[in-house]
Amino acid sequence: MSSALDDARTGFSDIWPAMLAAAPFALLFGALAAGKGLSPLEVFLMSALVFAGGAQFAAVELWATPAPVAALIFSTLLINARHVLMGTSLVPKLDGFAPWQKWLGLAYMADENWALAEKRARTHSLTPGYWFGMIVPFVGCWLMMTTLGAIVGPALGDPRRFGADFAFTAIFIALTAAFWKGRVTAWTVAASGIASALTYRLAGPPWHVLAGALCGLAAAWLSAGSDAVVATEEAV
Repeated sequence: MSSALDDARTGFSDIWPAMLAAAPFALLFGALAAGKGLSPLEVFLMSALVFAGGAQFAAVELWATPAPVAALIFSTLLINARHVLMGTSLVPKLDGFAPWQKWLGLAYMADENWALAEKRARTHSLTPGYWFGMIVPFVGCWLMMTTLGAIVGPALGDPRRFGADFAFTAIFIALTAAFWKGRVTAWTVAASGIASALTYRLAGPPWHVLAGALCGLAAAWLSAGSDAVVATEEAV
């Protein structure tokens, strides 16, 4: 049986590529937020209290004086609605967690550590050591780099000129490959990607996030249901 320290080391080993990929975007966010008038302390507090990269970028894009509170709340809820589904899928796998560990851990859940936790749960029981071994360094990196971006970011330029904007895409391609289950996965990825791309072109962000999530869920449900019917017919 592995110890909590061993699990934490495994968690860190799994998350560090995503952590490095997030660093340039954290710097960019800090620089953009500073350009909108936020101080390094305000950027740090926003990252600590919100901790949602997509929602933070959307908020900065909408930021004005006075702040459009209704638009900020709506866009944040829409972009982060997927976390309800992510949390729902993960909670049954957190039986060994104390209540405060569940609340704190899920409050700082990101796409990357959710996906890695789901992958881990296929072969091992999820433990607080593994989970916090992922999220503590990941959150710490985001807080540090967004604050640093607010201080020195404007002098760094756009990280996309180095190809850093493809880092997250590459990570999610690798995570999708690790979750591949044949036809169900193929239909889910295709439906989600097509719906998201079309909605982005026709309606713009953040609606493409919701469209991709809903179409992906529908495709997964339909594909899984048809597979179950075929398996039943073969058994009969």
